[in-house]
Amino acid sequence: MLASALSANLGLPLLNFVLEKLVIGCAVAMAVALQSEFRRFLEQLGRGEFWQLFHHHRLAVPKSDSVIDEIVEAVKELSKNRIGALLILETTGPIDERDFSVPGVKLNAEVSKELIQTIFQPKTLLHDGATLIRASRIVSSGIILPLSGRTASRQLGTRHRAAMGITERVENCICVVVSEETGSISLAERGTLYRPLTIRKLKESLESKLSPTVDREAVAPGLFSLMRQIGSKALALVPRLLKITIDRFSR
Repeated sequence: MLASALSANLGLPLLNFVLEKLVIGCAVAMAVALQSEFRRFLEQLGRGEFWQLFHHHRLAVPKSDSVIDEIVEAVKELSKNRIGALLILETTGPIDERDFSVPGVKLNAEVSKELIQTIFQPKTLLHDGATLIRASRIVSSGIILPLSGRTASRQLGTRHRAAMGITERVENCICVVVSEETGSISLAERGTLYRPLTIRKLKESLESKLSPTVDREAVAPGLFSLMRQIGSKALALVPRLLKITIDRFSR
């Protein structure tokens, strides 16, 4: 904005026009790139939790190899028996349950392959929904997720579309899906579905995405955290928007 004002005073209308459009483009791009963070920020502000916005809420969460082994072994057996399953695994922070269509049933149990297999048995009441895993705990099961609206995903089953839908909406999670029809294993991240996966590939993916100890931020980002994200996004977007604007004028 300062550069725009200076260019106007110096009689540089073209530069002034480019800078004005750049500011508008950055504002629109930031609103799109950080829409989930802004939504949670405004929700916390609306609940009157103003002072919490200035505090850093962090939680050290262990993610041992044994937990990953339990998950992988459970998925292996479910795939072998062609039992459908959908697991939500948190990565860099806890998920706000308001992102779910239906939160599900609270369990708060230790992760074990036996429990995961039991939950997804066809005759149990929770087998149709998703199961949320946070660190070494199974938080809840029977969760109903928003479905992906992508045209290509309509050819997939409900579990796969649900995995894509929640990872489109929430970036700090991945989903593991076992197909009921074929037993194939898939992994969804940021709205993209990777399939089919072997057990070995699944384990490698989980080990790379679920670090041994994660320093997690609270569900609603603090004010300073949000400003840091805005700053980093802006620095990355400015050169691109400037290049696009200059290219258009050079034509």
